Amino acid sequence: MSRQVFTLPDLGEGLTEAELVRWLVRVGDTITVDAPVAEVETAKAIVEVPSPYAGVIAELHGAEGGTLDVGSPLITVDHLDSPAAAGYVAEERAGSGNVLIGYGTSELPATGRRRGRRRPAVQACAPAANPAGVTAQRPRVKSPLVRQLARRSGVDLSTLLGSGPTGLITRDDVERAAPPPTTSEPATAPPATAPPATAPPATEDRRTGLPIRDRIPLRGVRKAIAETLLRSRTEIPEATTWVDVDATELVALRASLATPDRRPPSLLAFLARFTVAGLQAFPELNARIDTEREEIVQLAGVNLGIATQTDRGLLVPALAGADRLSVRALDTAIRAATEAARAGAAEPTRGSFTLNNYGGFGVDGSAAIINHPEVAILGVGRIIQRPWVVDGEVVARYVGQLSLVFDHRACDGAAAGGFLRYVADAVEHPLSALVDG
Repeated sequence: MSRQVFTLPDLGEGLTEAELVRWLVRVGDTITVDAPVAEVETAKAIVEVPSPYAGVIAELHGAEGGTLDVGSPLITVDHLDSPAAAGYVAEERAGSGNVLIGYGTSELPATGRRRGRRRPAVQACAPAANPAGVTAQRPRVKSPLVRQLARRSGVDLSTLLGSGPTGLITRDDVERAAPPPTTSEPATAPPATAPPATAPPATEDRRTGLPIRDRIPLRGVRKAIAETLLRSRTEIPEATTWVDVDATELVALRASLATPDRRPPSLLAFLARFTVAGLQAFPELNARIDTEREEIVQLAGVNLGIATQTDRGLLVPALAGADRLSVRALDTAIRAATEAARAGAAEPTRGSFTLNNYGGFGVDGSAAIINHPEVAILGVGRIIQRPWVVDGEVVARYVGQLSLVFDHRACDGAAAGGFLRYVADAVEHPLSALVDG
């Protein structure tokens, strides 16, 4: 038996930190290899972290609600040596991205979260011979921690030959190649001074004089949302256009599809179908702005993002290939995507355009913020009965508002207005739109 410290691994999502949601073990618990020990939240999902060691929990590092950096201690285990643990150590020493046994976007059985496929184990083999004078085309290193160490040490990874399995460059390789510390400074360092004491947070707002009710850390999903929206507002010259629509025929069509054993598609599913049809007619809005190449990149096919409010914040799961789905298929896909988002198991968004149904909050209109790096977002207000003029007479009709926010770099008002009018006409004459479109 020996004592080992298990550090928070690279979660395979390009992230550097995660919030510790809750511990799944306590000090003194006996665990097996691959047993989940903690639940952490990244900017993309909530996952369980399994232990590579079997043994007894000796120490838990970090408090629930706190933030841990990748590579910082997670648990200390008095562990029993095992082949699985040895495989983990070999991978980690080699700088592999596969640093977590059985890791995937995990499914929490109690809440229906999904578990990703296990990554195949890394097969260790002897590094290939490297003839004298021949250098590798690119350094064999996968671990972000090894790359970070090389940058801080000033080591050129392309000049190293790795000592790990398959020739991977390890931390030891980088440390051996790092230049020695400079000796120009006196041998005896001046006595360290104690850092200034951190003042407790103020209990009163300095500007208003009001007492502070709560402080909410800007991290995890909330931090990712803030960064995306700030970037959108900073980079995108946006414009907004809107139109009121008579959705009476659409409400009637949906009601006619109800049967005793089958519910009708949601109004949002119809709107999704009209939206993807509109994007095919006006591809300027299904695009990206490539600032480096100074190009407008229009996309073939539509991955429709559905803005979804969750306990963790606003998420936008995407329906891949939405332009190939029928209304009923879209209805099924929307329900599955929003349920996954609310359960914390949504995949990283890959949407090309976002549909935002803020009418579900009981509001009529909104100038939404574009989901960067997309170039437009369509908002839908509540659809309720209102006075409407039909054939010169005021009658009660089901009326709602559509609003389009678009990136003026991608298109001008003619294309944006044409798209919005296309969707509005489809809402007002849904049967014709479904048959002809």
